[in-house]
Amino acid sequence: MNRELLTRTECNALRGLAIIGIFLHNYCHWLGPVVKENEYQYFQHNADGFWQVLRGPWDDLFLFHVLSFFGHYGVPVFLFLSAYGLTMKYERGQGGLSADGTRRLPLSGFIRYHWLKLFRMMIVGFVAFTLLDAVTPVPHRYAVTDILAQLGLFNNVLPFPDKIIWPGPYWFFGLMFQLYVVYRLLLYRRHWMWTAALIVVCTAVQLACPPESEALNQLRYNFVGAMLPFGAGLLYARYMRPWSMATHGAAFLVSALAVLLMSFNALSWYLVPLAVCIASVSFVKLLGGFEAFAGRRRSPLMHILSWTGSISAALFVCHPITRKVFIPISRGGDHWTGLLLYVLASLCLAWLFKELMKKIPNPELK
Repeated sequence: MNRELLTRTECNALRGLAIIGIFLHNYCHWLGPVVKENEYQYFQHNADGFWQVLRGPWDDLFLFHVLSFFGHYGVPVFLFLSAYGLTMKYERGQGGLSADGTRRLPLSGFIRYHWLKLFRMMIVGFVAFTLLDAVTPVPHRYAVTDILAQLGLFNNVLPFPDKIIWPGPYWFFGLMFQLYVVYRLLLYRRHWMWTAALIVVCTAVQLACPPESEALNQLRYNFVGAMLPFGAGLLYARYMRPWSMATHGAAFLVSALAVLLMSFNALSWYLVPLAVCIASVSFVKLLGGFEAFAGRRRSPLMHILSWTGSISAALFVCHPITRKVFIPISRGGDHWTGLLLYVLASLCLAWLFKELMKKIPNPELK
């Protein structure tokens, strides 16, 4: 196993790439004239609308359309990295080793540890957002069960998640908790066939649902819709060997084109997250190769992506707060003004949130 398959800098750059897509998408797709994404369900009219945008004429909203339609694919990149990190930590590193060197990863301790890790991130943003939401126009009407489900990280399993998860991006915490449980129960140190079988089963279950159905929407809020990129990250960590820069270049071009073309068909759409992960990894690898070729320690773009990745957790937590403050500006017609203020405020608030989250004690794996 090559422990440097993805370096720490490359992992941070991938996180940065993913969170940039997510937090910009979660702003742009709120604007009425902008084409909407196919994230949990596949709507042909959304794909057709984006195709019309590509055909032109391009206006000042073109970038908003692109970010709205594709930005949510930062989520599969996070899922890929999460599985990669779990595998490297608990199967290839020292995580889970007892004093005598034998493998030990207690089920209850593992679940408790990762639930607390997610909760300590979520609660800071959730409290801050609800305070702001209560004193700004059109506050969300929370039900007691919705609040308890958010605090317990199980709101994904409740019916009609679109209507009860608020702020919307926080569905990701429940999804990650499910995947931690699935990893420990079904995938940890098991034969690769377990991962492959689970990917096939989860994909088949999704294919059995009509592409615009609420059933598919419910599934894709949960681990069933996330197994392809998550499983790919696990298998990548276990079995992948380094590629040459030429191979990464070809992989990036092919996978980036595949992301575009497969987004216009209901069947191929299910494979887009895998293509996104391949394109993202190859892109970051190519940036590193360019640095080596140019004799630089780190390119400006790699530095920006890596720094953004270092605050990605805090940025994910806080961006719904800044979105609610600045989205009225863009909705009023000043699209770029609102977006620029949103970006600046989100990055600054994320840095503050990161410092605040450091004050919360880290859980221990017992």
